[in-house]
Amino acid sequence: MSATGQERFPTEVYRHRIGRAAELAGEAGLDALIVSPGPDLRYLVGSRADTFERLTALVIPAAGTPSLTVARLELASLTTSAVGDLDIEVRDWVDGEDAHALALAGLGSRPRVAVSDAMPALHLVPIAERVGTTPDLATPVLRELRMVKDDAEIEVLRAAGAAIDRVHARMGDWLRPGRTEAAVADDIAAAIVAEGHSAAAFVIVGSGPNGADPHHEHSDRVITDSDIVVIDIGGPVEPGYNSDSTRTYCFGTPATDVVDAYAALQAAQRTAVDAVRPGVTAESIDAAAREVLVAAGLGEQFIHRTGHGIGLSVHEEPYIVAGNEIVLRSRMAFSVEPGVYFRGQWGARIEDIVVVTDDGGESLNNRPHDLVAL
Repeated sequence: MSATGQERFPTEVYRHRIGRAAELAGEAGLDALIVSPGPDLRYLVGSRADTFERLTALVIPAAGTPSLTVARLELASLTTSAVGDLDIEVRDWVDGEDAHALALAGLGSRPRVAVSDAMPALHLVPIAERVGTTPDLATPVLRELRMVKDDAEIEVLRAAGAAIDRVHARMGDWLRPGRTEAAVADDIAAAIVAEGHSAAAFVIVGSGPNGADPHHEHSDRVITDSDIVVIDIGGPVEPGYNSDSTRTYCFGTPATDVVDAYAALQAAQRTAVDAVRPGVTAESIDAAAREVLVAAGLGEQFIHRTGHGIGLSVHEEPYIVAGNEIVLRSRMAFSVEPGVYFRGQWGARIEDIVVVTDDGGESLNNRPHDLVAL
């Protein structure tokens, strides 16, 4: 069973989301949103449907009744969703029928529509042909909904954070010299599920020089007793909200230069988390972390953004990066994860998921930030 023990939220949650999506579509001058399988569809109706060559599309008009067009042989995929409990017209079709025309029925001759960013070209192109123009992206509309979490979402994110913390607390069971990164990763992946996730979405075990590659996964490299090891792990907790947390581990007493660089990294991460509050921009959080590392002479070793939003997707809006002027609002959730990387030598990263509160930020990860000695 998952950490929350639920496959989807109550029907009222989805009813509210669809209503807001329709309102925002109208405010954007759209006639309808067309949402294909993926995180947006799961957000709106709790559907776990996959994208196939046969069209599945939720159409949310700015005014009127939403519809879901789905192949008859895929109707069973809706049984775990909220569709049957909502005021949604189900339009099922069989092979040989024009599913794209069916989805657009009732929207007029040249409606202005926006499609979710997960829609494949296989369906986007036929829709564009039928509406007479390239559709807009629904991302600006749906981003407004998904960026600001509701109580139910935050509860699951909090459970996910606690679950991944429990995995990091057990790291000494698996992480030791003489083992390969891959073997350690296998044990971590099993523990991620055992501690309440439905799956392990990713497991990064970056030892020694591999730790200097932020997106290294794991390899057959044998871990040594002088390695610094970056462990970045996460996965979904039902109904599908993700954890993501990074800690850095070592064996024995690290060298002075490692200790000094890591102390600066700790200060950068702490400064960025302390800067989180409503009314500041996403880019200001990135700047808070970056300024500390630049002052320590480590600016060139910090080679990525400070964070990313999290929810049904591991990476989503808001992105905590220079140039992003989005103003933070209460209930936004994102990672704060500065890192330092010395190519060919070692790397380190500290990552917590932080939720914006009414007057600051709440970290959903509570494992120590020290360079963990095993």
